[in-house]
Amino acid sequence: MYLATAQTRALGDVMRLLAEATDPDALRGDLALPMLDLLRADTYVSMTWDKAARRFDRAKALNMSLENLRSWDEYYRFVDPLTFPMMERRHPTLATQILCQSDLARTEFFNDFLARDHMHWGVNVYVFAHGECTGDMRIWRRRERGNFDNNEIEALRLVEPAFAAALARFQWEADPLLSPQARESVTELLQRRSALSQREAEAAALVLSGCPDKLIAKRMAVGLPTVRFHLANAFRKLRVENRTQLAARAQALVNDPFVASN
Repeated sequence: MYLATAQTRALGDVMRLLAEATDPDALRGDLALPMLDLLRADTYVSMTWDKAARRFDRAKALNMSLENLRSWDEYYRFVDPLTFPMMERRHPTLATQILCQSDLARTEFFNDFLARDHMHWGVNVYVFAHGECTGDMRIWRRRERGNFDNNEIEALRLVEPAFAAALARFQWEADPLLSPQARESVTELLQRRSALSQREAEAAALVLSGCPDKLIAKRMAVGLPTVRFHLANAFRKLRVENRTQLAARAQALVNDPFVASN
């Protein structure tokens, strides 16, 4: 993956925001500018999924009109050919992977909604915790910039697990009564679908939830050296080199029972 100097700086800003965030809505808003710089894009929108109401809400946006955002919720979500198929894929997806550009350009959704804010080329990513969508990033370019290339998609894939882990951590902290059961479920899945021991799987599940080593030690009631021992074993068994890769690998194992662990 090749990134220009400005993109590398933006990636560092994104990772710092994800590591230091204390509020999920503020985080989604703060990510707008560095994500546009990272992907050399023009428009950023991030929403959360309300499972009970079956709709997106709590929108954060940069370079998109509030009127247009409201029109999506009031009408265009019912004729939107992209959002829900992209959400189902559970990894960064180009709009052109769902619908070729020539077909999209003939739709009401494109001409009366996307074109209002000069959104021509798009890529979306939706992140999940315990099977529930916790947030997304929808990033669009003007026509003259051209579609996103492989380097930019790889950069988004690098951000995805850290974004997922941060939002999962907020969800966990907001619902402490549910978190032990959720953690136990993920731990069981990781242990069953990989060569990890119970304690290694527990540590990996906590990494997936965005916990730093000190919090993992507290949750597992062990010392930091023990946490690092379990994580080193998890790195080796899952053939990853760092926490970001571990979170991505653990998420893949949780989401897909057919993903091999070796």
